[in-house]
Amino acid sequence: MEDSSRPHWGMVIDLAKCVGCDSCTVACKAENRTPPGVTYNVVLEQETGAYPNVRIEAIPRPCMQCENPACVSVCPVSATYRGDDGIVVIDADRCIGCKYCIAACPYNVRFINPQTRVAENCDFCLHTKLAKGEDPACVSKCRYGALAFGDLNDPESDISKLVAERECEQLLVDSGTGPCMYYLK
Repeated sequence: MEDSSRPHWGMVIDLAKCVGCDSCTVACKAENRTPPGVTYNVVLEQETGAYPNVRIEAIPRPCMQCENPACVSVCPVSATYRGDDGIVVIDADRCIGCKYCIAACPYNVRFINPQTRVAENCDFCLHTKLAKGEDPACVSKCRYGALAFGDLNDPESDISKLVAERECEQLLVDSGTGPCMYYLK
C-alpha cells in the first residue's frame, strides 16, 4: 500500500494543446544527455477523424511511471524498481543489460544506452530537476502548456484537479500496469 503522505508523481498531457513541436523531446535529450538513438520522450503522430475531417494528433509518450510496472517484475537483478514516490528508476550499477525490461514494457519506452549498455527510461528528471524542486525538463520547456506535472496524492495539486475535472484516458489500461500518465481529451 502506498503512503499517501509522500508525493506520488505523475503527469498530465493535454492533447488539445500539444502541437507536436517536439520541444519536450529536445529538452529531455538535452537534460539527460542521451546518445543518438536514445530518446526518453518521443512525440508520436496519430491520424484521427474521417475524410474530409481528418487531422493529425500529436501524442507525447514518455515512460508511463506505472503503479504496477511490468519492467520491475521481470528484472532478474532488481536493477529496476519503483521508488516510494512512484517513479520507476534503474540502478545503472546493477543493470546487466539483459533487455527483459524492454521486452516487458507494453509502451515501448525503455532503451539500452549503446554507450553504457544498461537500460534507461524517463524518470521525470529525478536527480537533476526534481531533486531541486523543479519540474521535469519536458514540462518546463513546453511552449504551449500541454504538459503538467505534480503530486497525484495531493488533491489540491493542479494535476489532481485536472484528472478529477477533465475527461482523460490512460494508455493500455488493460495491461494491468496502472500508468500514471494521463491524457486529457
